[in-house]
Amino acid sequence: MPGFEFLERLEEVIRDRRERLPEGSYTAHLLRQGEDEILKKLSEEATEVVLASKEGDKGQIVYEAADLIYHLLVLLAYHDLSLKDVLAELRRRSK
Repeated sequence: MPGFEFLERLEEVIRDRRERLPEGSYTAHLLRQGEDEILKKLSEEATEVVLASKEGDKGQIVYEAADLIYHLLVLLAYHDLSLKDVLAELRRRSK
């Protein structure tokens, strides 16, 4: 599906940051801080999506959803999981 190549590339970048933990990288910072910090950010972003939806601001919904997806990818990488794992579960549920 078009666009999903970008998500795969983003996952690769996040995995690279997890392995190398380069200074100056926000992703590496989150991963160094650990699961609690990642969960805190994921929760904040989910709340911001909800608030943007309640306001009916489509542009803000998209902006916050992008942040939410990014932080979800970081959490998945933290646990050595990927979108492929999530998609496999969705496929399993659809049977």
